[in-house]
Amino acid sequence: MNTRSEVSGLGAWVAPVGVSLNRAWRIFGTGVAFSAFGLGGMCVGLFVFPLVVLLTRDRERIHHRMQFVIHCVMRLFVELMRTLRLMTYSIEGADKLREPGQILIANHPTLIDVVMVLSQVPRTSCLVKDSLFRNPFTAGPVRSAGYVPNVDSARLVDRCAEVLGAGDSLIIFPEGTRTRPGEPVRLQRGTANIALRARKPLRPIIIDCQPSTLTKGLPWYSVPSRRFHITLRVGDPIDIEPFLDPESSRAISARRLTEYLEAFLEKNRHAHRED
Repeated sequence: MNTRSEVSGLGAWVAPVGVSLNRAWRIFGTGVAFSAFGLGGMCVGLFVFPLVVLLTRDRERIHHRMQFVIHCVMRLFVELMRTLRLMTYSIEGADKLREPGQILIANHPTLIDVVMVLSQVPRTSCLVKDSLFRNPFTAGPVRSAGYVPNVDSARLVDRCAEVLGAGDSLIIFPEGTRTRPGEPVRLQRGTANIALRARKPLRPIIIDCQPSTLTKGLPWYSVPSRRFHITLRVGDPIDIEPFLDPESSRAISARRLTEYLEAFLEKNRHAHRED
């Protein structure tokens, strides 16, 4: 009896220690992964970007080569996090992402949503924060990749239409920022205006992360109780023709399309859990 009690007591002590060590490892691994990401970004800005520009004269080819470089960096980062046993991921309909000239829209629950999507699309432009165009390490790469700064102006819509008109795809996170767990989806109208201006359907990407992590306001070291799993589900195109009403103003059409997209993303972002 005493022996059994001692073994039982030892097991009760070892289990929490194992959990603590696992959590400590994931905090350490997350720090390593994000440090590697920052270092990789600096190397791209300091060495790869100037080399691509030096060896390529055509502006369009510079865009495409830098888009591929960024895709490779994002893919390496995702695989590093998976190898460190920080995360797992699954993608449904990945082949749909590689069709050229489409608008890809996604919800935004975590910090690495952009990374996940870019890691799957070798050639695409992206609507990104304007601050990246002012950062000395990221300004060169994002400009040379043909990315579009997310600034509130009519020029933004025209620039996105130009990108799509040239046959490139465009990735947009229409929420503009990460949505905290439990908050409803709220979209900016820029995405609807871009789709209406370019007369292009919208290809939805539903992103889900379980357990929730890297959300807005949460520090990177606040890791979940276990390694997280990210799911990307690529849907069928959303037709915008019903919203192109010649009798309505562009503003009204954009508002209606935005409301539809909000309801669509809200309905579908947790749908696979119910299945």
